[in-house]
Amino acid sequence: MATHCPTLTTMYSADPTPPTPGTLAYSLTLPAALASPALARAAARAMLGAHGLSDMLDAGLLAVGELTAVAAQFTDSADFYLSLRYRWDTLRVIVYDSHPPHTQPNLAVACDTRRRSALRFLSCLCRACNGDWGFGPSREPGGGTRMWASLPRAGAVTYGTIGTPPVGAVTGTEC
Repeated sequence: MATHCPTLTTMYSADPTPPTPGTLAYSLTLPAALASPALARAAARAMLGAHGLSDMLDAGLLAVGELTAVAAQFTDSADFYLSLRYRWDTLRVIVYDSHPPHTQPNLAVACDTRRRSALRFLSCLCRACNGDWGFGPSREPGGGTRMWASLPRAGAVTYGTIGTPPVGAVTGTEC
């Protein structure tokens, strides 16, 4: 009869393959608290750096911060969910909150307008990076709202460089 537990390191060797951009696939559940966007940005910074995507930090962290701040405000539960993926040279940031769609049409329009207004900087960021963003009903079992941003690497790496208009700059559009 064994008198000690086996050493796990001898049973399961560490994967020697370093993280690559294509293996970026993380999900976090965060509390609906004022500190959560900062925590989400810190986690995303570490994840992007570990996967060789440091050149996307400025755009990626802004997207994470904007989406998580809105989720923390809108969610009806004590937490919300963040997902980071990198596929086809595009960073995808998805946030789910528990705020359900409204059945009363006027209330639904007002709520969507409020959410769209809260995501104005995200809209400008995605435009500057040639990306896309949106929100709509979540297809998750608990329902709620899904918000997302897709940032192509080619656009995100030039974001914030000299000659690129900053988010919110007057360019003849709403940004």
